[in-house]
Amino acid sequence: MRMWFVCRFCCPAAQSNSNPEWEAKVLEYFKGQLREKESHSWVPSLNDVPLHYLKPNSLVKFRCLVQDMFDPEFYMGVYETVDPSTKANVLRCGKYKDVTECGVDLNSRNTVTAERQTFYCVPIPGESPWAKEISFLSAARVVPSTSYVPSRQKRSYEEDDDDMDTQPQKQREPHTGLRRGTGLGKEPHGNGDSKRQETEAPSSQTTAPSDCSSHLDLNFPLPGERGPACLVKVYEGLDSFKLNDTLEIYGILSVNPVLTVLGEEKDPSLLLLNPTESMETPEEQRAHDPPASLVPRLHMLYARPLQHNNPLLPSAPTEDQSAFVSSFLVEMASVRAELLAYLTHVLLGDGLAAEYLLLHLISNVYTRRDVLPLGKFTLNLSGCPLNSYTERLYQIVQQLVPCSYRLSMSLHTMNSMRLVPKKDYVANRLVSGALQLARNTSLFLDETQLEQGQLDSSGVRNITALGNLISWQKVDYDFSYHQMEFPCNINVLVTSEGRSLLPSDCQVPLQPQVTPPNMEEYLTTIHMAQFTSQINKFRVYLSLARTLDYSISDEVTKAVEDDFVDMRKDDPQSVTAEDLHRMLVVARLLSLSLGQTTLSRDGWMRAKHIDMLRRSRTEQQKSLNGNEP
Repeated sequence: MRMWFVCRFCCPAAQSNSNPEWEAKVLEYFKGQLREKESHSWVPSLNDVPLHYLKPNSLVKFRCLVQDMFDPEFYMGVYETVDPSTKANVLRCGKYKDVTECGVDLNSRNTVTAERQTFYCVPIPGESPWAKEISFLSAARVVPSTSYVPSRQKRSYEEDDDDMDTQPQKQREPHTGLRRGTGLGKEPHGNGDSKRQETEAPSSQTTAPSDCSSHLDLNFPLPGERGPACLVKVYEGLDSFKLNDTLEIYGILSVNPVLTVLGEEKDPSLLLLNPTESMETPEEQRAHDPPASLVPRLHMLYARPLQHNNPLLPSAPTEDQSAFVSSFLVEMASVRAELLAYLTHVLLGDGLAAEYLLLHLISNVYTRRDVLPLGKFTLNLSGCPLNSYTERLYQIVQQLVPCSYRLSMSLHTMNSMRLVPKKDYVANRLVSGALQLARNTSLFLDETQLEQGQLDSSGVRNITALGNLISWQKVDYDFSYHQMEFPCNINVLVTSEGRSLLPSDCQVPLQPQVTPPNMEEYLTTIHMAQFTSQINKFRVYLSLARTLDYSISDEVTKAVEDDFVDMRKDDPQSVTAEDLHRMLVVARLLSLSLGQTTLSRDGWMRAKHIDMLRRSRTEQQKSLNGNEP
């Protein structure tokens, strides 16, 4: 029953209500219902349910990233139609619709023109398969109604004639995820569903400009991603949304057949809703008005910002979340010890490298002071074995974090791939790049793949963009005539054979304690030994540690300052201000990793100790490799 309240929202009886505040009251009621903790269980998700299972004008949700924000558009908020048989005038509402009713009275004095904005939204880039599977398993189930025949004007590229299986339990076959006994083979990027109306991003993104006139490009930031994308119509609170926000949007689904017309003359009724569309170029029309069967429209009722996309944690600050955090804090130390042991095995017995990797995985930009992002902790893991080790290491990281992407830094990739988003003025859209990522995404830069050769101008720009991302946590989007700076919050892990050519906050040379004869078999065995329940604890631990508050008392601050002065007495060059900053970051992460929200003296001494071990190892490595800087 709840699925149908949206239809009543736009019914003529409601529109003709004499109370001018009816709309605000009804909208507030809906928002209150959607804020309920169980709303996720009865509202179907476009991320999980095939588009052709969903009824037009029904309530749905979409977990997404705002990839582009189009110019505001005008539409007929209120208009009158003339009944052809009775000649009676009927007042209609154009809100939450894409197409007007037939018989519009163009001379009506009651016509009201309103404004709305369109966001182009894509699924969260790099979302891990396990996060998609858990979200799917907890999603609302939709059984196609026998009274409704799905409208399938344009089929997606992947659908076959046998797609119409209507068994609800087969809406999508979940992949195996991380279970005991499964291997470390490559996981699918998407949801592995042939029944969904979706397309797939190209396997690689090049720097060549996108040609919207020759094909439909869904503009996913990462290669190999799967849809659907959505055009989200936003009616209020425009100032509260920014590019690259991650949102869970609740709204009214629109897949009107008129919207599937591509490259043909616009329907007159559609132009009445938005007269400015007649001034668009063909390229802009293709980018802004793709077929609704591939890019459905979603009229926003309510949007919830996502601080994280880990489906194992409560997604919004509530009493339930506070209780969840309090209960988990009790076992933070024990889960940390188990995770540290697991990472030590993965890193070939190197406990120090495992310690730093754990700290890296919970790092987070918690604030900015002028241009300096505080809390970032880019880790360079050098001395990595060649062959397939780094690829397997990434797969293990991918199983622990909700969002990740591995960038193989081969010469061809760096010279050809588009990392920085660029404005396409012909199509009037922002062409995505691989660095247009959601907050807290784990970016795995595999420098072991870089071979000898020369970077061209595109490759140099890509290396520069990666350096700026690491140093300043920002990406400068290319607007042709100028660059626009967009702050980000991305965890960068660099694996390399020697010291990385990219900057980092901390370099840890890997010192393997074991040399397995078969690396893949070794890592697979470690992977198989973990139960799903244990891995889920690791996933919760890493996400939760990022959200904890942190402070340093005046007493401990004074002790740290005195300690820093003492360290510089004997040799002023031995410890710099940069070293102090790094040790403070490590001390913060060590405290949070134990569930402690304040720095203790013991925590500071522990941070000093592991930093001393790391620096000693780095100096030792430099003496062995005299050619390293």
